[in-house]
Amino acid sequence: MDLFRKLFSNKRAEKSSYINVFPSLQKNKEYIQNQLFHSSDLKWRSIRFNQLSGLIVFFESLSDQQRIQNEIIRPLEEKKEGNVDAIIASVDIAKKSDLSQLPQSLVQGNCVLLFEGTAEAYIVGMAAENKRNIVEPENEGAIRGAHDGFIEHLITNLYLVRKRIENPSLVVRYYQVGKATKTKLALLYMQNLANPDLVEEVDQRLGSIVMDTTISPGFIAEMIEDNPSSLFPQILFTERPDRAVAHLMEGRVVILSDGDATAQILPVTFFAFYQSPDDYHSRWIVGSFIRLLRLVSFIIASLVPALYIAIIGFHPEILPVNLIFTVKSSIDKVPFPPILEALLMQITLEVLREAGVRLPSRVGQTIGIVGGLVIGESVVRAGLISYPMVIVVALTAISSFVAPSNEISTATRILGFPLMILAAMFGLIGIMFGILFILIHLCKLESFGTAYFAPVMPLRIKDLKDTFTRFPIWSLNQRPHDPHPKRVNQERYSRGWVHDDPEKE
Repeated sequence: MDLFRKLFSNKRAEKSSYINVFPSLQKNKEYIQNQLFHSSDLKWRSIRFNQLSGLIVFFESLSDQQRIQNEIIRPLEEKKEGNVDAIIASVDIAKKSDLSQLPQSLVQGNCVLLFEGTAEAYIVGMAAENKRNIVEPENEGAIRGAHDGFIEHLITNLYLVRKRIENPSLVVRYYQVGKATKTKLALLYMQNLANPDLVEEVDQRLGSIVMDTTISPGFIAEMIEDNPSSLFPQILFTERPDRAVAHLMEGRVVILSDGDATAQILPVTFFAFYQSPDDYHSRWIVGSFIRLLRLVSFIIASLVPALYIAIIGFHPEILPVNLIFTVKSSIDKVPFPPILEALLMQITLEVLREAGVRLPSRVGQTIGIVGGLVIGESVVRAGLISYPMVIVVALTAISSFVAPSNEISTATRILGFPLMILAAMFGLIGIMFGILFILIHLCKLESFGTAYFAPVMPLRIKDLKDTFTRFPIWSLNQRPHDPHPKRVNQERYSRGWVHDDPEKE
């Protein structure tokens, strides 16, 4: 009953905010100016048409003034009389009798046309398009394949997707999030592939977002993902249209945001973060090797520092005799225990990495050289850090950067800190308990109803063809089961030189 009253009161409030357009141009002008607080970039242009005085209202910072001149002012001045809808050379034109809607239309870049003695306003789409060129994403470069990437313009991003999927089954739904920012979102999915329950769930979560500001996709991700407190990302971010299209064709959904060059893909599994378009642009043996290398890098980046601490502090007998003497001669001069060495080096590495990201590109390269050579060599010569620790931390850093996704790369580096603490407290037993906790968490985690650790848990052997390795393309005749697509089977026939026509078989 309370919910019904709330909804009813909201609808009644919406109705009470309705204001008819005044027949007087002066009253309309005063209302718009007051609602927009007499902003200096709000411009007015007087015009006369059908023997009536008129006003053209627009924001010079948001509207295309050249289009206003060519598509509105010039046709109206040349015709002098007739039907406004037929004269204005724009496909995006609408009549509105609600005066309260005009300020919001203006801040969206539209142009408003008012006439004396008329209780209606014309809203014409004249938003300026100041966008950068389509270039390859710097964060997701590829050796082969497409070299275009998403930009900050939503319509352009939709074009990049639709030109790859020329299929009427591709559905686009628009949303508006943020009471103050009015950020425009687009939900994309294949009608004949995406699970209706998944689409409905995403639709409900997007529709339930209530916030004043949405600056980045990270705001949306934290509001809709299943477990925001988890260290592991449950939404895949990408700037590559080909990667987004590949997931759409597997039955997943994609969210695009106006003003951001990143697409959000969901639901995803842990292994999706270690897959790259390059895996499918090279031969399957090479692609499988590289993918295995990425997964091994996850183990190295998260476990190697903890293993080093556990072996040096608790289990030195594991090392060969010759190696024990080499390591012992290096760590005897260091006044700190291995855990403090590792923490010091890892924190220094993170600081250098953050400095390299924030500084200009030319200075950022200098930071890398200073951090790698000067600081690394100096701390060893000063006896603060041992040579084996420098090697371990360097190997960990390189392995963490192998992942194609920045989100999983950051999560891997952070994951190493609690494992190092467990190793310093309990040795290998602490590491085993840490690994066990991580595996339990991965098995329990879900992404929009999909098991995060699929197809390992729950085990689905057929989906393992494209998980740890990549089998030949002609053998991948089924879509992954984790997004629960409508159609699992794919029309992929083995080697056309054997069977030119599959129906003849």
